[in-house]
This record gives sequence, C-alpha cells and structure tokens, in this order.
Amino acid sequence: MKVLFVCIGNACRSQMAEAFVRSYGSDVLEVESAGLSPASMIPEVTRKVMLEKGIKMDDQFPKDVMELKLHDVDLVVNLSGVALRGLPITRSRDWKVKDPVGQKESFHRQIRDELEKLVMALILEMRNHRESWPTGTASAPRS
Repeated sequence: MKVLFVCIGNACRSQMAEAFVRSYGSDVLEVESAGLSPASMIPEVTRKVMLEKGIKMDDQFPKDVMELKLHDVDLVVNLSGVALRGLPITRSRDWKVKDPVGQKESFHRQIRDELEKLVMALILEMRNHRESWPTGTASAPRS
C-alpha cells in the first residue's frame, strides 16, 4: 500500500512520518512525503531529533505535492491542517499534529514522539489487514 504524508513545507512533520515508515513499516507500506508549499530544506533540528531515535534522513528532501503522481497513492495522510482541495485523492486521513517549525528543540521531540505513535498505529493496522489478504497478493487491495 502506498501512503503519502502531506504537510505545509514538507520539512518536519511529513518528513518525520516518512522516515518512521521507512524504518518501521517498509514491509507493508511504500511511502512518500510532500508539501503544499515546500521548504528549501529539512531543518537540522528535525534531522537531529530523528537521529536520536537512530533514524537517518540523509536521502530525504522537501517535495511539492503537485509534482507527484498522486494516482498511485492509496492513502494520503494530511498533516497540514488545511483541506486538500483539488488533489486527485480517493482515501485520506487528517492527523492533527502541530507544526514544530521555528519552535524549540524540545517541541520537535514532542512532535516526533507523537508522530511515531501515529505511524506505528498505521503500520500495525496495515499489518493486520495484510493477514486477511489472499495468498500471493503483493499489496493491499485498493478500496
């Protein structure tokens, strides 16, 4: 199943969520992240707090949601706090997670930990669904 995490700048929240999926859930999820108005880079504090969890984000960078092939996405997780109007998406979820941009390092850690719990719940949900997939099915059925 392919999931896309979307936030405003694709610099903190969606990047953290992407990194958690890559580290913990690549057996059930393909992942990308993007922003509605992408930043030029991922802040060092974001990379630092993720590294504290043993997760490197070396290959990740901000991307514009309008430049992605959204028809391939099975689920969009919206972290932006705004409605995603005009995007060709069929399934979405809204996660109300505050934006840590410009906040103290301790707040980045708080958001990181919140996202880790949310991502782990999503991964566990997908693993439970995988148990009901027919034998030989490579990915989750589209709904």
